[in-house]
Amino acid sequence: MITSTLAAVAMLAATTAAYAEPVKVGMITTLSGGGASLGIDARDGFMLAIKNSGNSDVEVIIEDDQRKPDVAVQLADKMIQSDKVDILTGIIWSNLAMAVVPAAVAQGKFYLSVNAAPSQLAGPGCNARYFSVSYQNDNLHEAAGAYAKEAGYKNMFILAPNYPAGKDSLSGFKRYYDGELAGEIYTQLGQTDYAAEIAQIRASGADGVFFFLPGGMGIAFMKQYAQSGVETPLIGPAFSFDQGILQAVGDAALGVKNTANWSKDIDNEANKAFVESYQAEYGRLPSVYSSYGYDTANLMLSALDKASVSDADAFQKALEEADFDSVRGKFSFAANHHPIQDIYVREVVKEGDILTNKIVATAMTDRDNAYVGDCKM
Repeated sequence: MITSTLAAVAMLAATTAAYAEPVKVGMITTLSGGGASLGIDARDGFMLAIKNSGNSDVEVIIEDDQRKPDVAVQLADKMIQSDKVDILTGIIWSNLAMAVVPAAVAQGKFYLSVNAAPSQLAGPGCNARYFSVSYQNDNLHEAAGAYAKEAGYKNMFILAPNYPAGKDSLSGFKRYYDGELAGEIYTQLGQTDYAAEIAQIRASGADGVFFFLPGGMGIAFMKQYAQSGVETPLIGPAFSFDQGILQAVGDAALGVKNTANWSKDIDNEANKAFVESYQAEYGRLPSVYSSYGYDTANLMLSALDKASVSDADAFQKALEEADFDSVRGKFSFAANHHPIQDIYVREVVKEGDILTNKIVATAMTDRDNAYVGDCKM
């Protein structure tokens, strides 16, 4: 009996060994300015997963990058050098990711992306310690291009901000859309006046408009577009029609199609529990950013169940196994540490007084990304 008890204790110690030492996570995200809602949602999803896990051995240090690359770099340096974090996460904007991630992984730190996933970090710039849990930047835009082709659009006008994710966006759209382009514009990052662009759309003869304008940019564009009277149909990724944007835009968004790798109506137990607990905790519906934060934390926790982060190779292997219940359902990593996942077409609908999205089709099944073959690690 004593032998059996000792054996049981030894087995319990082995299964909890990964949690024996505290883990420090540095979350650098956007909590102020025009993109604050994105970072707040990602933070809230991440912290909800930590809370729901009951794990008290994970310490999360949260800082506001103010959507400024230099601030993000300073915060990363502080977290690595002074706070001695084990893992970094949280960045929303791809220009900030490009300023922080290469230096962080070069110092041996793990970076788990809740959102930004620029093509430069998926191909030749990939790294064994870097994982994107959200997508590869091109993915949702590729699906929009595929949908535009399937829906019969022949002469699209496309626009996105002039920064890495914007460039990936239009590249991704054009990869699967084979019609003509009535116009292609890169706007300023953070721009709020789109009168000139809307005038160009009006004069272009386009039969549809694809736009990627996350956060406050999307709110400004959508409001001005509705007021302009231009009736050319809009298509976008989820970022242009996400939960926060919809409430700010109002009924002008009804019926618009957008592409996403997550939706609150994905039918699995993990997603149902997530949506319910998120609403109970924060009093609002989750967004795609919330879902990415939640999945990122649960991936990290699943890896910590198997390996200590101090054993970098074992922890990396545990992350690669992606042994957690994703709110997206099936989820795995491609060889360059970006997801393999389904991407859907959603339609903006009204449920009571709340604008939200529902899935109406599947645009891509088991999509990885265009850069896997360029990654050597």
